[in-house]
Amino acid sequence: MRTVAARSNLLVPEVREVMDIRQASDYLGISPDTLYKYASEGFVPAFKLGNRWRFKRSRLDEWMDRQSDLQAAADVDPEKKKPVQPAV
Repeated sequence: MRTVAARSNLLVPEVREVMDIRQASDYLGISPDTLYKYASEGFVPAFKLGNRWRFKRSRLDEWMDRQSDLQAAADVDPEKKKPVQPAV
């Protein structure tokens, strides 16, 4: 019985607090190349460990909440949209 429980845990992907670019891109639903560009431009909250980008899940969640609040608050004509503000 114990081996079945251990095997079932392997099927559930682990969502870590600190993610690499591949894990974070999967979490956000965008390509790693796009996320790399966004991180380099300071558009999404990220930090570097050595020469590799890292992303905290909690910071990404806060950033997405702020972005969705900005979208909801903006009552802008779709033809004249303002660019989204970078991460703080």
